[in-house]
Amino acid sequence: MISFHYDSADIRPDMIDGFFVGWPSPPNAQTLIDVMDGSYRRIWAVADGKVVGYINAISDGVLNAFIPWLEVHPDYQEQGIGRELVERMVAELELMYAIDLMCDEELIPYYEKLGFMAATGAVRRNRTALT
Repeated sequence: MISFHYDSADIRPDMIDGFFVGWPSPPNAQTLIDVMDGSYRRIWAVADGKVVGYINAISDGVLNAFIPWLEVHPDYQEQGIGRELVERMVAELELMYAIDLMCDEELIPYYEKLGFMAATGAVRRNRTALT
């Protein structure tokens, strides 16, 4: 049974493991909690006392929101958790004019099924911020 939490009050670092697969310098569990706490909205998916997924949004609180992180633990993928997290977040942001996110090109069809459309953009990364 998956439960969804909209704040971090019940989330502890020892509940978080196995995320950020492939990241050269992944953030630790406390950093993830700090990021989520600093977000405009956040949703945690929890099963059996472990975090199995999460999504967050940053926003101006008026018209624009951005979803920087959506991740489902590798052991829980392909079970609809990511879809549920996105749908719940979109519901939280329903009054916003724009809900944007960036993703790898191969993920665009996934987000298109959830009502997003492909767009172009530009990014800048400071890889030293991860160390």
